[in-house]
Formats: sequence, structure tokens, C-alpha cells
Amino acid sequence: MSGLDLERMSVLVVEDSPFIRSLLVNSLKILGVGKVTTRDHGGDAIEFLKLVKADPMKAGVMTVDIIISNWDMSPVDGMMLLRWVRRHKESPNRFAPFVMITGYSEPARVKEARDMGANEVVAKPFTINALAQKLMGIIVKPRQFVHTKDYFGPDRRRQNMPFEGKDRRILKDDSDGVEVIHG
Repeated sequence: MSGLDLERMSVLVVEDSPFIRSLLVNSLKILGVGKVTTRDHGGDAIEFLKLVKADPMKAGVMTVDIIISNWDMSPVDGMMLLRWVRRHKESPNRFAPFVMITGYSEPARVKEARDMGANEVVAKPFTINALAQKLMGIIVKPRQFVHTKDYFGPDRRRQNMPFEGKDRRILKDDSDGVEVIHG
């Protein structure tokens, strides 16, 4: 993956399908990720993240660098997990990069995941190259986080496009009701 050494990276994979989970773990190993931990659903992932914060030695990892989660799981789905990571006071890392994997690739669903704070969305079926591109985007081009009264997560703007008229999209550190957090 473009010469990046991912041996020290730790990724949490949350997927209820054993086949897809195995595919993700093997893909991450091929990409060079050193530590991949798996959980069956969002509830298990929340308990694991709490354990990592409370007792990393018992959890077997010191930190979780990236979370990759399926959207559609039971009893706690990927959106509920993402909401917990971004908004809950017990979340160990509200800034953790989050990749949502989903069979719902309609633009409205992608927008819903983005608006909840997902860094990236990967549609099923996926290729190892698509997964690698999403990870590269997170690692090489991390986006600053934005905190408004309605949103907390990575800046949703990916491009600097010219704009005619009053530019209300530019958020400044001193804008009313906006807190920009530089991670």
C-alpha cells in the first residue's frame, strides 16, 4: 500500500457475517495491518472499546486506530456503533477513523453515514483495492474534525471548489456555534 508500514496499526472489524469478516481480516493482513480484532456486532464492539480504554493489556491491544463496521447487524448495527463512538461520553476516542461497510450504496444512505460521522463508506461487494484506497485516504489525508450543534465528525468537505457569492461553508475557529478541533 504505497510503501506505508502498517505493521503497528490496530484495526477493529465489526461484522456479523463470518465470511465477510474473514474476507476483511485477510484483506487487512495482505495490506500489512499488524493487529486486526473482530467483533460480531456493535454491542460487542462497544464493550471491547470500553475494555481497551479501561485495561488495554486485558483487551490485547493498546489502542484501536481504525474501526471498520458493517452497517446492517443485530442487535446493535453499525450506525448505532458510529453514533456511540462519536457522541457518547464513554467513547474512548471520538476521533477514531470509522469506515462503514454497507450493501446500501444509494446516495441517500451514503449521505446518512457521512452525516453521522463516518470517515469513509465502502459498498459491498468491495475489492481489496477499494479498501486500500479508503484506508490510504484516512492515513495520508486525514480531515479535521468539526463540532457544531448538529454534527460532530470529520469535515464533510473534500474539495476546495471556487464559489460565487457569500461563502457560508467556511468554518472558522471563531464562527458562532462552531468548534473546530484540530486532532
